[in-house]
Amino acid sequence: MPKFLYTAKNITTGETSGGEMEAKDEKTLAQTLRAGGVLLTSHKELEVAQSLHIKFFDRFGTVPLKEKMVFARNLAVMVSSGLTVSRAIHNLSLQTRNKRFNKILVSVYDDVQGGKTLSEGLARYPAVFNELFVNMIAVGEVSGNLEEILDILALQLEKENDLLSKVRGALIYPAVIVAAMIGIAILMLTYILPKITSVFQDMNVTLPATTLFIIAISDFLRNHPILSVAVAVIAIVSVRIFSRTQAGQRFFGLIFVYMPIVGNIVIKVNCARFARIYSSLLKSGISVINGLSIVSKTLGNVYYKDALAEAIGEVQKGVDLSKVIAKYPRIFPILVTQILEVGEETGKTDIVLQRLAEFYEEEVSQITKNMSSIIEPILMLLIGGSVGFFAVAMLQPMYSVLENIK
Repeated sequence: MPKFLYTAKNITTGETSGGEMEAKDEKTLAQTLRAGGVLLTSHKELEVAQSLHIKFFDRFGTVPLKEKMVFARNLAVMVSSGLTVSRAIHNLSLQTRNKRFNKILVSVYDDVQGGKTLSEGLARYPAVFNELFVNMIAVGEVSGNLEEILDILALQLEKENDLLSKVRGALIYPAVIVAAMIGIAILMLTYILPKITSVFQDMNVTLPATTLFIIAISDFLRNHPILSVAVAVIAIVSVRIFSRTQAGQRFFGLIFVYMPIVGNIVIKVNCARFARIYSSLLKSGISVINGLSIVSKTLGNVYYKDALAEAIGEVQKGVDLSKVIAKYPRIFPILVTQILEVGEETGKTDIVLQRLAEFYEEEVSQITKNMSSIIEPILMLLIGGSVGFFAVAMLQPMYSVLENIK
């Protein structure tokens, strides 16, 4: 059965909405929408799923978020200036310095010149242009307000880039400290510790378990350097593979939500992204069901995906979204539920969600600014504990020798 991308107008309120729907033909589509209280205003039959060829490697390689943000903003400016979409894409392909993105834009330009829509050309690169990006462009093409949709999309990408930049910036300091600790530990275990352990062998004393443990690690690193590197690489790859499985996503998702300090950031970042993305989708005219479906695929934490997946089924039954997410107070704070409820009552869900997104983005900004002062005591305790453990393990045998001499 063919699938149609449509825009429609509510008979009672006059509000415009849009989305995707399967129907036998145009007449059936209009009748189905009419039964739901909306009038079909425009539509386009989607043939992407049947005819779109996505190359294997195009599913994986991506480009920086900042590149896509600049692309959306510049494309909006060019389209509003009167340039055709194909010419705007060609100009942008010449401007970008990212070689991979340049090749993608050249390919999209060729597709548009060949008669495909912009959304169809972008959909060939799912690793670069996600479902959110493609669907919003498609709605803009059908409804004729591509310029407005591009502005909304550019703002969405700018806010997301700003949010992720702040989180990454806050994590650089602890990452550098932990990396330095690991480097120093390896240096001591492979070069400094062997000189000390040779003294213990001459003493001929019984070494405590902590000392034997450190010596065993030191011997393994010195005698099997290649195997040590291989074990480290295998461990990292194994964790990455496990994190992509369903069990791994649930395991790490749960840890990140409940972890002190980090959990608070994870919840606020996901709530900010949910509010911002869902608001942008509603503004662009995408229906509630399709909007929730796209948001659930965009958020990273599996528990947010599960909550929104349940919400889709409940909303289809007529249940308010605010009542569904109220069942998940751990990942959706009560403020989200209350604000969403107000939006549903007033019919201004997109506006109140935009304000909610701004609130949480500011919260994340404040937390990341104070991150160094929060993490410093924890890092000091970690460093002090590691140094203390090593010192006790090395000094304990010496005290035993001194007691025997006495």
